Amino acid sequence: MPGIIGKKVGMTSIYSAEGKALPCTIIEAGPCVVTQVKTTERDGYEAIQLGFGTRKEKNTTKALMGHFKKANTEPKMKLVEFEGFNNLGLGDLVNVAVFEEGEFVDVTGTSKGKGFQGVVRRHHFAGVGQATHGQHNRLRAPGSIGACSYPARVFKGMRMAGQMGNKRVNQSNLQILKVLTERNIIIVKGSIPGAKGSTVTIKK
Repeated sequence: MPGIIGKKVGMTSIYSAEGKALPCTIIEAGPCVVTQVKTTERDGYEAIQLGFGTRKEKNTTKALMGHFKKANTEPKMKLVEFEGFNNLGLGDLVNVAVFEEGEFVDVTGTSKGKGFQGVVRRHHFAGVGQATHGQHNRLRAPGSIGACSYPARVFKGMRMAGQMGNKRVNQSNLQILKVLTERNIIIVKGSIPGAKGSTVTIKK
């Protein structure tokens, strides 16, 4: 499954041929360097490792420095493995030319962290719904969780308040509207997970 690593720039809108405004996300993708080639004989599977972004040498471990020197490249910020690439060697470049306008891709990123949230915001509970008949401060309360003498415990996965966001999210079947090869830009229809400047992976 060929892919590339990129950075979320932000959202905008472009007009289709019919004059309809389409919400879209701009992604700065690549160029990525092949930092490792994995083979079935040595690693048990076939894949390539791509590096994206730059990192200072003083912030890179000696082990990783040796890893990058094998590929004859500077230290990279993000390393991701991809399957499906053929005829690529150590140190080769991968850019947005691997994608075409109109095809559909999957974009994976880390969603924005929302902190500790209640059930109304986290799970779209309705709350009690009324503020009459003696109720006090119950409008956004979770209500009963259903446990009694049996099962005398709370089931795993019960929808309750807790940490929201800050998870790996995969957005599937996003259409590529434009590929700007000279600027390393991909414009996809719709939104993708993550804040501006966050790293994402794009796969066919």
